[in-house]
Amino acid sequence: MKLRFRGVRGSIPSPGPHTVRYGGNTTCLEVWTDDGQLIILDAGSGIFPLAQSLMAQLPLHAHIFNTHSHWDHIQGLPFFIPLFVPDNKVSIYGAYDPITRNSIEEILSVQLQYRFFPIRECELNAEITYHSLKDRESVRIGEVTITPLLLNHPVVNFGYRIDCRGKSMFFTGDHEPSYNIYDPQDDEYAMYESLIEQKQSLMIETIRGVDVLVADSSYTEDEYPAKKGWGHGTFHSCIEMAEAAGAGQLFLTHHEPTRSDDELESVFQAVMNTRKFDVSEIDLAREGLMIEW
Repeated sequence: MKLRFRGVRGSIPSPGPHTVRYGGNTTCLEVWTDDGQLIILDAGSGIFPLAQSLMAQLPLHAHIFNTHSHWDHIQGLPFFIPLFVPDNKVSIYGAYDPITRNSIEEILSVQLQYRFFPIRECELNAEITYHSLKDRESVRIGEVTITPLLLNHPVVNFGYRIDCRGKSMFFTGDHEPSYNIYDPQDDEYAMYESLIEQKQSLMIETIRGVDVLVADSSYTEDEYPAKKGWGHGTFHSCIEMAEAAGAGQLFLTHHEPTRSDDELESVFQAVMNTRKFDVSEIDLAREGLMIEW
């Protein structure tokens, strides 16, 4: 299995001299499975350089799995060049929203309305199909199994586990560890705490034993109190997740857009100096980095 990071910044593209080493594009992961399937996780601005690299491989069938509908995870979709080319197939997967009752097609097709983008969806030449997913209902593509897991974010957000020929990875999308919204003296506190523990246990069991874990580590522990409820994790929460699940490698992503590369390395090193962690490899995701296992 091969994984290449195409976009690792959170919230908004952050190009410039201070983000050159790790990259300024928003979330996009390119995955090639051992049976030759192209799986794309999220369509942030990083999907545009990915699209350019795919032009020599046309025609192709790309499977785009959207974690959630926030702008930084879908803004590159209209610029995914294979959508414009006949004989290509693009399958787009994402959550059915139980609140608005929107399918993934309804959510993303709004982006391609003429008032937002000069080319309408009906003018795209590729064969496009949409697949609305439900929590923990796996999808089979060739020899690949992709399992969505509902995680904690202000909108419906799926993390995805990918399994193929005994190799595996998990991507959280945007995820904040659940916390109790009640005070300890409230009658509802114990019940809600039990729900949190069940949800945490389910998440760890779904991630259990993956070779590679890619997780949202936007904030430091000092920054987090001011960002609580925004739907993002910390360096420490991601490492604790990897330890609990027995993940082989951990890559930290969704880097805070105002953090320069130097600052990113500094806070990461400060975390790594706190103690010895029980994960074989922990590193910062970097645009263009490819790993193979």
